[in-house]
Amino acid sequence: MLPDRILVINPNSSSQVTRAIDAALAPMRSRTPFRIDVIDLPDAPPGVALQSDADEVAPMVQRAIRANPAEAYAVACFSDPGVAGARENTPGAAVRGIGESAILHALTRADRFGIIALSEKSVFRQRRLVRGMGVSERYVGSLGIGTTAAGATDHALLDRMVNAAKRLVDQGADTILMGCAGMAHFQPYLEDICQRPVIEPTRAAVALLIGDLTLRS
Repeated sequence: MLPDRILVINPNSSSQVTRAIDAALAPMRSRTPFRIDVIDLPDAPPGVALQSDADEVAPMVQRAIRANPAEAYAVACFSDPGVAGARENTPGAAVRGIGESAILHALTRADRFGIIALSEKSVFRQRRLVRGMGVSERYVGSLGIGTTAAGATDHALLDRMVNAAKRLVDQGADTILMGCAGMAHFQPYLEDICQRPVIEPTRAAVALLIGDLTLRS
């Protein structure tokens, strides 16, 4: 009998980001009986930079969920495109967005959180997400680092990531959220330099899905 499957959907067409997500989840595979697969959407934009991008990929995410049966799904974009509709259309499966999941995790780790965003345009969507979750009092803000989803996989961005993290700590953040699935490889460096918890959002979503499936079984 095959193990229950968690499908992680990268809602863009960047194979670089997909590989980064898959690598970030590798340690979790040895700690759970659940199968964890990662796919992307070849017809989607190379990244979700604007709200219009998020709106465009939302129906693609829902089609991908219908076409790929699994017991649980993680949508690996901090804007959580298509998550609400997917929950309506797949009531038998658990569906998590990495933005919501990372924020929920942050609330259990410290008093206030800040988010490293891909760009200033990403900041607006993150503010809306925080307001929608009703946790604005715990949010110190988001800081963009002027890159794209694929660009976030470049180790050359470390200085920008560190600078943003330190500024958020100075503004009162007790924990830092990485605002893109492609940033995962920066986590250990940021935690070491800032001496604060740094939450990688896709791992946060998959951890919640593992809990969902465990409680269901």
